[in-house]
Amino acid sequence: MHLRGGEMQTRDVLRLGAQHLQSMAGHDFDVLTVTRPVSPEAAVNLSKIVSKLSPMVGNLIEFNSVEFLNEQSEFAGYGEWHRQDPGFPDTIFQGNVFPTPGFEIKAWFPLATEITARFKDSQRHFADDQTYVAMLAWLPEMVIYGKPKIIGVCVVSGLSVAQARDNHYHNPPDYLVLEPEDTSLRTVNLQQTNTNGFKFQGTPEQFAEAKRLVASWGLNGHLYQPTPEYHALLRQLLQRYPYRLDTNYAKMDRIVHPEIEAFKTWVYQQTIHGMTVLQWNRLLSKGADWQIRQALETHLGIREEDAEDLLI
Repeated sequence: MHLRGGEMQTRDVLRLGAQHLQSMAGHDFDVLTVTRPVSPEAAVNLSKIVSKLSPMVGNLIEFNSVEFLNEQSEFAGYGEWHRQDPGFPDTIFQGNVFPTPGFEIKAWFPLATEITARFKDSQRHFADDQTYVAMLAWLPEMVIYGKPKIIGVCVVSGLSVAQARDNHYHNPPDYLVLEPEDTSLRTVNLQQTNTNGFKFQGTPEQFAEAKRLVASWGLNGHLYQPTPEYHALLRQLLQRYPYRLDTNYAKMDRIVHPEIEAFKTWVYQQTIHGMTVLQWNRLLSKGADWQIRQALETHLGIREEDAEDLLI
């Protein structure tokens, strides 16, 4: 890596960190092991609850990712990676590199119905494009049991994710993405950095009136801007018309970020023990017990005699 003037820049730290995180694909995490089911019935039952491990394993992956980055010799002498909990982003590089680089690490269990992780931070946080998002897709090494295994890693600019989110959701007056109000004078733990989404709930007559108000903002009035002036206009809509807070806002699965969408497609196409990840996803979420049992016997070799062997 070329370091200008012998110094590491923010973009160098992020590029190098991204390369190391991407190298984790195929890596097993020796943090916990789900034991092999003793019978087909136990395997079917396990297949229905294995997703409940996702939050805990996700946190363990985040912890281990920070340790992994600190093991890389290229960062020596420049600083160290530190986990922030519950701060944003998850990990930052503390040292003599400014603006401070960081990674928001999102663990994704692709046998779940969707990517449930959210990304709500304001575009204003990424003014220097100093924070990247790392999405680590993982599965148990034997689909429903074994150690957690990273099957793929996607690293993208946090600014690009925030922009994709805002451009996807924001559609005034029907849907508003609203920046947090200025809380810079509050203590750190009370400062707000998250955006929120609001869905119009008024009558057709109110909606027509709201559309005229948005039209009065000019030709580009419907385009999202993270400025105080633009958000003063949006708050006029909130004050005049009924809106509801969207509790599903900003899920990573719904942001429609091109690189994340391509990564999702790639992960679902990977073949794991005789079936693609998407086929496993559909089987375990929608399949009948007999179909799950048959697949686990065919592809993982879990048979009735396994349980009988325990009785010998």
